[in-house]
Amino acid sequence: MKSLAASIAFSVAVFVAFLVALPALAYEPKAERVVDNVYAIIGPLGQRSPDNDGLNANYGFIVNGSGVILIDAGASALGAEKIARAIGAVTDKPVRWVVNTGSQDHRWLGNAYFAARGADIIALARTAATQSQYAEQQMVSLKGFLGDRLDGTTPLTTAKPVQRDTAALELGGETLVLAYTDAHYPGDAWVWLPRQKVLFTGDLVYVDRLMGVLPWSSVSKGRQAFQRLVDLAPERIVPGHGRVCDLAKARAESGDYYDFLADKIGAAALDMAPMDETLNQYADLAQFRHLRNYDSLHRANMNRAFTEFEAQ
Repeated sequence: MKSLAASIAFSVAVFVAFLVALPALAYEPKAERVVDNVYAIIGPLGQRSPDNDGLNANYGFIVNGSGVILIDAGASALGAEKIARAIGAVTDKPVRWVVNTGSQDHRWLGNAYFAARGADIIALARTAATQSQYAEQQMVSLKGFLGDRLDGTTPLTTAKPVQRDTAALELGGETLVLAYTDAHYPGDAWVWLPRQKVLFTGDLVYVDRLMGVLPWSSVSKGRQAFQRLVDLAPERIVPGHGRVCDLAKARAESGDYYDFLADKIGAAALDMAPMDETLNQYADLAQFRHLRNYDSLHRANMNRAFTEFEAQ
């Protein structure tokens, strides 16, 4: 009996070791219907990696009689190809337009893949300018994550940037409103579909994981943009990261966090309270502790919010 038990234990150990040694399964995007002819592609919540080809964000598309309108293009040629496969599982219509909601790598570095196949690239002028400004830096950074999987990726911004900060676009009979938010990263925008009452927020809204406040972010602008979002009264929201949600969830996991950073951390900074004392006071917030990345991001977020308001 001991021999049999030992044999079973050894076999189990070998099998577990085999599973651990297996390479991670590569992420393959899949489209989910949001409403009518609108689809979302929900990316993983973790970091960029060779397994996901930098697709650690959300994307979307609208299918109409003239073709497909794609919201954001991915971080590389390979990532764009994965997005194209996800679209192809829904429709055989071509991607005719790509609308960029931002300037971070995973929003636009797949543009060239779709442009080579006939798509028009659309972005606000301030978005396109930021893309050009950071393109080289982003390619170097992504090379560290993706290695050879970045090969074949060429930064491409729109040749005809939209010169207004808010613009109604008519694409194949579909009405979209592209509007500047400039909150999380310079150049950020959202796409509003008034007929379907669906909002693709770009990186203004995070759910299921805590938003990151970057050195380039603005809590004040984020809060103002979120209030404009509330005024739209969207029925379905495709956030920059996390699952498709309603306004209540977006408010609870992003809007309320903007309010906290402004009303507590920002107010303390304006009152010239000690930074460390303030950050320690709000280090453990049950309201947001359930969100992924809370432990690694929350204190840094407060620090940057304090610095922003301190400089006002």
